[in-house]
Amino acid sequence: MIDEIIKRELASALSHKLSVKIQINQAERVHGGDINETYRLMTNEGDWFLKLNDARRFPDMFLREHDGLEELRQANVIAVPKPVAHGIAGNRAFLVTQFLEKGTAAPDFWESFAAAVARMHQTTQSYFGLSGSNYIGSIKQYNTPYVSWPVFYAFNRLMPLAKMAYDKHRMDKTMLGQLEAICKRLPELFPEEPPALLHGDLWSGNFLVGTDGKACIFDPAVYFGHREMELAMTRLFGGFDTRFYYTYQAIRPLAPGWQKRIGLCQLYPLMVHLNLFGGNYYNDVKEVLNGI
Repeated sequence: MIDEIIKRELASALSHKLSVKIQINQAERVHGGDINETYRLMTNEGDWFLKLNDARRFPDMFLREHDGLEELRQANVIAVPKPVAHGIAGNRAFLVTQFLEKGTAAPDFWESFAAAVARMHQTTQSYFGLSGSNYIGSIKQYNTPYVSWPVFYAFNRLMPLAKMAYDKHRMDKTMLGQLEAICKRLPELFPEEPPALLHGDLWSGNFLVGTDGKACIFDPAVYFGHREMELAMTRLFGGFDTRFYYTYQAIRPLAPGWQKRIGLCQLYPLMVHLNLFGGNYYNDVKEVLNGI
């Protein structure tokens, strides 16, 4: 439940942002992942989606998510919930966005989804990274700019998570040594690609079918990276329909040998999960390391 003090502060923040007096009539808890509390806010001006978290632990998480949503919206190629307000209410950090109503998938849903992601990946810039760090789940994601993807992947992705896992005793010295050796080989393993705008955490739990029958993506971990990272991420945790991959490949073919690099690209999200949850993700990471 949301206490009345937080409700009043949320109503005040929304009133300020929307330039109309907002009254929160009801806050209904909805499923929204493992990290945040999520609610459907029912107000006199319609429904909104609310995320809450501990402001002391993650003071800038929702600011970064707000900025990521705006980055994706500026690409203007795929539906993204509009961020409305973010801030601190009591000891809670909050983010309010457009509430997404679910619809029925159009017959060409997967083809349309793939085409939109391919267009999103055409958005580029001169370096890999982003203007600041953000989050993937509750783990800080470093986006220090580099013009080299292998350098970016090693120093901003793999090595920080390896150190974290080793410090938590979730990675042993043998695995750490394997990962350091792989980082040295990254320039020969990855083909050159221009930086592409990535959702950054695109799996089956981070999209839904909108009322127009097309995909809407949310919960981003945005950065400009190697687009094979995005495609590899979509293959984890159930994967997407095969029509998605056939269509993407027809529109923006990946460099030869991409199948062999899927594990290399999945190493990052698997290490995120190893740090967050431990357990079987140790074996998943070990299997990938042994296969590279």
